[in-house]
Amino acid sequence: MKKRHWLGAGGTALLAAATLAGQVATPHTPVPVPRMPVPTAAILPATQTLFDGYVTGGKMPGIVGAFGVGDGPTQFVTAGHIATTPGAPDAGPDTLWRVYSMTKPVTATAAMILIEEGKIGLDDPVAKYIPAFAHMRMLTSPDSSLDSRPAARPITIRNLLTHTAGLGYNIVTKGPLLKEYERLGILPESVNVAAEVKMRAVRPKTLAEFADRVATLPLIADPGTKWSYSIGLDVMGRVIEVASGLPFDTFVDTRIFAPLKMRSSFWQVPAGEAGRLATNYTFIGQTMAPVDPAATSVFLQKPSFPYGGAGLVMSARDYDRFLHMLQNAGTLDGVRIARPETIHLMMSNLLPAGVTFTQVAPGTGGTNAPVPLGFGAGGSVYLADKPGGPSKGTYGWGGAAGTIAWVDPVKQVRGTVMVNYFPADQWPTRTDIPAALFKDYGRFRR
Repeated sequence: MKKRHWLGAGGTALLAAATLAGQVATPHTPVPVPRMPVPTAAILPATQTLFDGYVTGGKMPGIVGAFGVGDGPTQFVTAGHIATTPGAPDAGPDTLWRVYSMTKPVTATAAMILIEEGKIGLDDPVAKYIPAFAHMRMLTSPDSSLDSRPAARPITIRNLLTHTAGLGYNIVTKGPLLKEYERLGILPESVNVAAEVKMRAVRPKTLAEFADRVATLPLIADPGTKWSYSIGLDVMGRVIEVASGLPFDTFVDTRIFAPLKMRSSFWQVPAGEAGRLATNYTFIGQTMAPVDPAATSVFLQKPSFPYGGAGLVMSARDYDRFLHMLQNAGTLDGVRIARPETIHLMMSNLLPAGVTFTQVAPGTGGTNAPVPLGFGAGGSVYLADKPGGPSKGTYGWGGAAGTIAWVDPVKQVRGTVMVNYFPADQWPTRTDIPAALFKDYGRFRR
């Protein structure tokens, strides 16, 4: 009966929302993390079999899933180890993973808290907080030159949160603008120690300097006219600093991580926690090779500044707590992070009038879906119900190293999947996992 309770009334929701899967705080003093046991009941056997197959088939060293319905206990599905090296620990709920672009919803939540408090306006010009953005220009011949004209309108906070600011991103931008991003060190991410040596040599040393340099670069489109994956959430980190009067990472730590008891969320992994960090891999064809070994990981170093678009390392347990708070409209375990209307706004379609979102290359952590999509603050949003699937309003995003997260606030379900390898779409996890979850649900309908 216990199993039936977990997937009973809310079970449809869990498996339905799973179809969306096609979609650092200042370093903490290490805090003891409760090592709660992984549930032993075979509640999700098809999902477990799938995860086991990934590992035995050599597709990944380890994988962890965290799936929740309502306020019932989170169900963790785990397989494999945190690295391919002999004796590597098992992958589990408290393993640390590079979540990359799954940092964006966290940054967006921080912004929404300040919007709720009246310290930021959703449609304020960014120049109100960062004066260097007062006179932006737009490229006129992006394929061949940096020639530009004055932008038609100012960049707003809404634009930063929804990737409609006209900003570029070194992972998708091309041509002369990409070379300028690289020359000026507009590289807000960490890959490995070797890459970091080169990036750190040109990267700004502070978030303030980063934002000011971004403002010197031409835009790819007039603000509010086009969805294009961008560094908008990284610039948003600087806005949060200015509006709150606190360092960006300190604000996230004190207003989100600490009250939610997210004790395994880091911009820099403390040395004492390095044993929990998974190794990140890259695929060359079908061959898997370590690109950022845990023992020497770049994430053990302090970053140049906290990267609001891709900087966090987190556990599946922690990310599930974050999603659980969103699912519950801003509250978890009696602690309120934001008002319900604030979270509802965050997970609604915030795109400017006339702008549409379809999808972004899955290798970057993006998403696609069988129904129309919009974009909220930091993540994609379903604009319609999928019959037998996610509800309108289902919100989520993924990470460049294969992580996935979604929450269906209507059906009160959520899911997190943690792996670490490049490219994110090396394997069809975003279709395989929902199919396995639906198969598991079928057992409870009979």
